[in-house]
Amino acid sequence: MRYGAFAEAERLEGVLGDPGDPASVFSTAACADLDDADGFPTDVCAVLDGFDLARLYVPAEFGGGLVDYQDAVQTMRMVSRRDVTVAVAHGKTYLGAVSAWVGASREQAEKVGALVRSGLPISWALTEQAHGSDLLAGGVTATRTGSGYRLDGEKWLINNATRGGAVCVLARTDEAGGPRGFSVFMVEKAKLDPATHSPVPKQRTHGIRGADISGISFSGATIGADDLIGREGTGLESVLKGLQLTRTLCCALSLGAGDHALGIATRFAAGRRLYGRGLTELPAARHRLATAFADHLLAEAVSVVGSRSIQALTGEMSVVAAVVKYLVPTRTEGMIASLRKLVGARSLLRDVLEDGAFGKVERDHRIVSLFDGNTLVNLNGLVNLFPILLRTADNATAPDTDGIRAAATVTEPLAPMQHKRLSLLPRKGSSFLLALPAAVAEVEALAADDDALAPLATAARALRTALDGVYAAVRELPAVPVNVPTTSFVVAQRLAACLGGAALLQLWLRTRADALAETGPSTPLWRDGVWPTLALDRLLASVGTPTPAPQAHYDTAYDVLTAQVGSGRLTSLFDHRLAEATR
Repeated sequence: MRYGAFAEAERLEGVLGDPGDPASVFSTAACADLDDADGFPTDVCAVLDGFDLARLYVPAEFGGGLVDYQDAVQTMRMVSRRDVTVAVAHGKTYLGAVSAWVGASREQAEKVGALVRSGLPISWALTEQAHGSDLLAGGVTATRTGSGYRLDGEKWLINNATRGGAVCVLARTDEAGGPRGFSVFMVEKAKLDPATHSPVPKQRTHGIRGADISGISFSGATIGADDLIGREGTGLESVLKGLQLTRTLCCALSLGAGDHALGIATRFAAGRRLYGRGLTELPAARHRLATAFADHLLAEAVSVVGSRSIQALTGEMSVVAAVVKYLVPTRTEGMIASLRKLVGARSLLRDVLEDGAFGKVERDHRIVSLFDGNTLVNLNGLVNLFPILLRTADNATAPDTDGIRAAATVTEPLAPMQHKRLSLLPRKGSSFLLALPAAVAEVEALAADDDALAPLATAARALRTALDGVYAAVRELPAVPVNVPTTSFVVAQRLAACLGGAALLQLWLRTRADALAETGPSTPLWRDGVWPTLALDRLLASVGTPTPAPQAHYDTAYDVLTAQVGSGRLTSLFDHRLAEATR
């Protein structure tokens, strides 16, 4: 089926052209050369600027073109599938501006929106060399002066810190620190005395070699009171709410990387002969491709529902974002590693197999699970929400059924985003988890009338049982542990799998009728519950409760994958032609 969120993405594809065209500045070969030289993708970013991609970084209410967050995800996915480095380099501006969207006055947000629309790169200066991602330990200070603040200290490992024209800085405004001891400031470099700030050199990195991963040091830099975003002391709150958005949008990087890796591996397998036979004639090779595709579809389904939840279930994003940011990058990392075993030694060679693109995409993608809170940070966030999620489940709190329907029905328009509804806690729990029993019952009712859905019903019941096990495990955990035990992280992994499974069930239930009403390469995935059965197989296996999907389902996935790659379509639940389809 067609998915409206790809409209901008397809328009961008038309501008960027075929990545296999060596004359293109955004060709696979050009990106490989930049990677060799640790070169920043200046020319490619200029093309994206010409497309005015930055308008999708600014919410419509503040003068931009960001109406639906799902549009931004799918558009940036198209950039990432060509080169994760470019997506990281250009998309960082959204991260730099997000504190304004969630914490600034309208006047301030419109001012930041104008900066973004002007093409000014903005970086997000949160981390420091001595404190890592422990934001409460931050040592950069903003001291009040007569007319504003004085900035002192160093931010490190900041994307676009040197190339950015503005820096959104998290700084300590109360010597004692604490949750209300930090504020965020939008610092425009052009307004600073050059003697009061200096760049910290770019760090050489294993992946995203061309990105500007550097830092900035302040020494008595004077900024105005109007550079403060929101009220003094609200910096951590603004950052944490902003992270709910950026963590979810990071799934675009993983989806694009997954598209790229799947395409390379599928094309390689189609042309490779082994033991006198084509590689795709070997059952093990076909199954590895089909399994990787199943993981990719799982990541896509969670990303679609997660990005739509930004507007449909805004108050629950503290839990949804943590699950998306944990599941999608880790599943994609595992999927790419699995495909590397299929591609073999060629995955490590620079001058063969599409200019060494497989090795590059694997290296580049590894950074995604570290951006905006690493895997353990997101799991720890879920651990902190255990009491709320358990209490709302025990009290049979009613889920937001309207919000679920909007998040999971891709043909339904989304309500305008209201950033002020973001909350640090999901006070009414997780609607996806609360609605899981009803979703399982709905699948079972469908299966009672259609034997082909029996495998999906079995997997859905196993998911419900797994969630019951999670609640039981949470009850056994210490209420207020001094140190979070390892067991809690294991339970959080299981919880993430359950919420991801609940979300993908809702996507299939709410969208399947529209998907089956159209005929296209992806239609077989929706028929007989093929893709959700495969996705649940992969999810449940990861938490130790496998419910093997029928081999016929994997055969269907393989057939769809090869048809999509062979015809120049996106590797997806949805039917969308890529620029190379014209080859």
